[in-house]
Amino acid sequence: MIKPLLVQTGKYFIALTFLLAFAKQASAQTDADAIMIPKNYFCAGAMYGHSDWDHYWEGDFKRTNGNLGHVSTQMGSIMANYGVTDKFNILVNLPYVATHASAGTLAGQHGLQDASLFLKYMPFEIPVGKGVISLYGIAGVSIPASNYQADFLPMSIGAHSRNTMARFLVDYQRSNFFTTASAEYIYRSNITIDRTAYYTTEEHYTNQVDLPNVMIYNGRMGYRSESWIAEAVAENYTSLAGFDIRKNDMPFPSNKMNWTSLGVNFKYTFSKPSGLELTAGGDRVISGRNVGQSTTFHGGIYYLFSIKKQKKEKK
Repeated sequence: MIKPLLVQTGKYFIALTFLLAFAKQASAQTDADAIMIPKNYFCAGAMYGHSDWDHYWEGDFKRTNGNLGHVSTQMGSIMANYGVTDKFNILVNLPYVATHASAGTLAGQHGLQDASLFLKYMPFEIPVGKGVISLYGIAGVSIPASNYQADFLPMSIGAHSRNTMARFLVDYQRSNFFTTASAEYIYRSNITIDRTAYYTTEEHYTNQVDLPNVMIYNGRMGYRSESWIAEAVAENYTSLAGFDIRKNDMPFPSNKMNWTSLGVNFKYTFSKPSGLELTAGGDRVISGRNVGQSTTFHGGIYYLFSIKKQKKEKK
C-alpha cells in the first residue's frame, strides 16, 4: 500500500528559524508526521503559505505597534521526498520568503531562506491490540540558502543560523484513526551580524550572536486513509535560553521565543491521475512570548510516482 504524504503547517519547515518563531508560516513537508513513502518512490511538490499578525508579545505583554501595522509573510517552497527503502526516506526543501509591514518605514525583505535535508527512519512497526504502533527517528540539517539579513527583525526572513535537528516520533493507528506525538531538539549555530557591539541583558563587543537552542513538541490526531487525511495539530515551540524584547525596542535574534499553536490539515489523493495530491490547512498561535500572534494558511500540490515503474513495464 502506498501511504499518502501529508503536508503540515510548520514551523519546522522546514525552517526552524527565528522567522518561524516571530511570524509562523506555512510549511512544507513533513519530518513531523508518521508517513513514509515506499522504496523507489519519489514525491515532488510545491506549496504556498501566508501568515499575518498585528498583535505580538513583548515578553509576556501583548500589544500592537502602529509603526508596524499588520506584518505578513508569504512563502513559496519546493520539496522532494525519496523512498530509499520502505523504512528510510530522504526529504529536502527550499523555501522563498517575503515579508511586508502595512505601516511605518521598515522595508520588507525577500529571498531564499534555509535549505533543509531530513533523514527519516522507521525501525519498528508493531501490532498492538487492534492497531499498529510505529516508532520513528528523524535527523536533519538546515543552512542559509542566501545572504539574507538576520538582524532586522521582525522583517528578516530567517535567523541565518546553521541548524541540526533530532526528533523522536511515535504513532498509533487503529483502523483509519491515528494519534501521533513527537519531540524535537534543535541545535542552532552562532550567527554573524553587521554591527560590532550590541546589548542583550549586558553589553557585547562582538559581531557574533549566540542563538538559543530549541525544543519542539508536536501532537496530532485524526483520520488517515489512502484518499484522505484530516488532522488536528497542537504544537509548542520553546527556546531553551534567550531574553525578552525590551520595552518599545526591536526584537533581536537571540530573544527567547515561545509559542503554542492549534491548527488543522487536510490532504486529498486522486485515484486518477494516480499520485496527484492536494493539501490545505491553517493554524493560529494561541499563546506566546516575544512572537507575533500569527494566523497561517497554506496549500500545496504534490505528485508521487515510482521511478522503477517504466523499467518494470519493459520486462
